[in-house]
Amino acid sequence: MSDTIQTLVLILGETPPARLDKALAAVVPEGVSLSRSRIGKLIEAGAVTRVAGGDPVVVLKTQGVEGEEWRVDIPVATTLEAVAQDIPIEVLYEDAELIVVNKPAGMVVHPAPGSEDGTLVNALLFHCADSLSGIGGAKRPGIVHRIDKDTSGVLVVAKTDAAHQGLAAQFADHSINRRYVAYSIGAPSAADPRLLGLPGVGFETGAVLRVATNIERHKTDRKRMAVASNSGKHAITRVQVLENFADRAAKVECWLETGRTHQIRVHMSHIGHGLIGDPVYGTRRRVKTAGLDPEDADYISAFPRQALHAAKLGFVHPVTEEYVEFEADLPNDLKALDAALRNMK
Repeated sequence: MSDTIQTLVLILGETPPARLDKALAAVVPEGVSLSRSRIGKLIEAGAVTRVAGGDPVVVLKTQGVEGEEWRVDIPVATTLEAVAQDIPIEVLYEDAELIVVNKPAGMVVHPAPGSEDGTLVNALLFHCADSLSGIGGAKRPGIVHRIDKDTSGVLVVAKTDAAHQGLAAQFADHSINRRYVAYSIGAPSAADPRLLGLPGVGFETGAVLRVATNIERHKTDRKRMAVASNSGKHAITRVQVLENFADRAAKVECWLETGRTHQIRVHMSHIGHGLIGDPVYGTRRRVKTAGLDPEDADYISAFPRQALHAAKLGFVHPVTEEYVEFEADLPNDLKALDAALRNMK
């Protein structure tokens, strides 16, 4: 990948916001696609510096003053390393600005070490030709959010820089409506006093469980995330039981107020109701399958992925400014899991 850099000098306006990312975003010239969230990432990467001198800043809360000049070094989208591949994808919606797809479980969103091809980006490059936003960089054009490899469901991708910036802003301010369906080990209940004793856990009207904690990279296993006390990023998940399968398992709906890596999986594990099939965050508990038909019991016990599906995604279209919402039915493996769980008594 090329290290080509575009340098932009921004002059802070009158009474700039206290947070540097907000202050700089307020003075980005018209026609330049540079969102607040993108500026924030550049700050954290050390690509933002006071022109008057000093080391690059890496803290978003850095204070600037009116009239101060800041240099922003922006990596320019380079020739794409990923290649177009004729991989079938289920398109839920598409226009000139964006495309909404139903990602199957087992598909990585964008290329990374160990997953250089066969990804959603490879499929989109074939489907969309050269009409994906370049803001995401060489290996992930148009990608404004992700879902895990083994999570299925709805995902939106930007085809233009304007759409990318508009969608990224909505994800940054947590205004996107994201609803997931999951299958948990055991059934969370407001009658369980253990839950109310956990940090950051409470219940809201309608027996909605609210989990509010910080999440950060696990200190010893860098592939995992973990609940943290005084560090990390704030994360809020709400959970509602849709169906209780004899208290052995439950079909739950989860919706995100924030969007941290592995957030639902981490929070469900935190409350002691990890997801069926989750190889990373699954708790030591297992679904009790006594009395079930052996075929159903085996299917539940050997379910090969986290039982999690991004069922609904709603947002304001970044160009038409109309609210749009898209849904994806449960994939066949989760339908089969649901059917097996319904035989519990």
